[in-house]
Amino acid sequence: MQCGRQKNEADVTSPRPTRWRDGLILLGAGAVSGLALPPLGFWWVLFVSVPVLLWQFEAQAQDGWRGSFWVGLSFGFGYFCAAFHWIGFAFFVNASDIWMMPFAVGGLALFMAFYWVIALAVASRLPRALMPRWLSALVLLALAEWLRGRLFTGFPWGVTGLAADGMGGVAQVASLVGVNGLTLLVLVWSALPYVIWRNRKLGLRGMAIPVLVMAALPLSHFWGLWRLSTLPTAFRDAAVVRLVQPNISQSDKWRSDNAVAIFDTLTKLSVEGPDAGAVTHIVWPESSVPFLLDEDKVARERIAGILTPGKTLLAGAIRREIQAGCETCPDLYFTSILMMDDTGGVTGAYDKWRLVPGGEYLPLEDFLSRFGFRKVVSLPESFTAGAGPRNLDVPGMGLSGMLICYEVIFSHALVNEERPQLLVNVTNDGWFGRSVGPYQHLAQARMRSIEQGLPLLRSANTGISAVIDSVGRIVAQTELEEATFLDSRIPVAGDVTSYAKWGDWLFLLLMIVTVMAFRRTSPQLLSETQSNNFR
Repeated sequence: MQCGRQKNEADVTSPRPTRWRDGLILLGAGAVSGLALPPLGFWWVLFVSVPVLLWQFEAQAQDGWRGSFWVGLSFGFGYFCAAFHWIGFAFFVNASDIWMMPFAVGGLALFMAFYWVIALAVASRLPRALMPRWLSALVLLALAEWLRGRLFTGFPWGVTGLAADGMGGVAQVASLVGVNGLTLLVLVWSALPYVIWRNRKLGLRGMAIPVLVMAALPLSHFWGLWRLSTLPTAFRDAAVVRLVQPNISQSDKWRSDNAVAIFDTLTKLSVEGPDAGAVTHIVWPESSVPFLLDEDKVARERIAGILTPGKTLLAGAIRREIQAGCETCPDLYFTSILMMDDTGGVTGAYDKWRLVPGGEYLPLEDFLSRFGFRKVVSLPESFTAGAGPRNLDVPGMGLSGMLICYEVIFSHALVNEERPQLLVNVTNDGWFGRSVGPYQHLAQARMRSIEQGLPLLRSANTGISAVIDSVGRIVAQTELEEATFLDSRIPVAGDVTSYAKWGDWLFLLLMIVTVMAFRRTSPQLLSETQSNNFR
């Protein structure tokens, strides 16, 4: 009894790191991980921050789910604050909205961090006989990132796999396993310095698989470079597209007294320049004018005047739908892409179906509006979601998949069952100024081209507008915050990629292969005794 009492007293008084200190370390490591994302692309910082995460996770997982809870919350909150800080720029457009900025950025980061909290809490409870604890953490974090893009409408911005944008040829692996597969690979590669150190006493059996998997990183890079060299950019013979970038500041964009000036800017940029006569298609950015374009006869007549016979305009615009037979029902508003011919007539329309929470509609609007919260876009009603992915059959372009704004950040349900020949993305990144937001948005659009094997045309109000070929090369692009236009021939579609054919089933297969590979590293890795030797 006496010995037992002495042991308990020693346990209480023995020095151990405080949770607050560990939390600050993890918070900093998570924030540093955000530097791996575009435009900085410091992907190598993950080879420090991810080992810190695993070191803390394995140390604190001994306390059960509570220790894992704080590890996931601290690291995840730091990462997502760094990844989402650009959202705060939107609240400087209207000074009265600034008070909402910490709630929007911090609240979103906290919510997304809970995906990682749950992943690590579950990983801490899995039997070690199933897989090493560090491996369960990585696999479940990758699964959490996949879920983050799907649950509650999804918000896959800043997935860890996007770090591959700065890793040269490695980004081409997205054509096989998508950005979610890249997330798992990037996490595993980043963890290997920790794993190799952890297995240093296990000899060849403990080191062989980690070293081989580490070698897959440069091999992936060179494979990607080889793929790019064998798939040069090819263009259509006849079609020439003009991407119009009017650079209308967000503070001016929705003012009705600016409507004429904005429309004049768009039409002027659509026709000026010595090569304007060769242009066959014109693309205007998201919500390009502050009025209902399809209902304005004068505007449509002016469009007919700038479109020579055979030309087509794809214009981002707000569209209204009056509910017939219901006088008390409110009008429905859609953020849309209107296809207009050389008579100024609307020949087709696509309605955005992935709406931005807090921007185009306010979740729990009846409740949150009582506390002064409101959606960012100033319309009398929230937008209505469209029916889903839809192609437009554009004359001279063929079937074209339409994507408005942040719809381009989603890997899944990008196009409908009939494969298009290219993707068209219109957006308004004017909310985010010269922050990292527009650069990350462009990088995610590039990933969609690699995944699908499809070229992408991108018209952005303030930039960055770009033409991207079917393997993710940026053929041409504009500068940020410049009123200009970009003329280009249209790249042709590539072959159907593995990811386009099988989707995230290949991500699931990669998870299984990863688990099996590291489980076979050595039975000693699954031993509690051996595990304690590395702490």
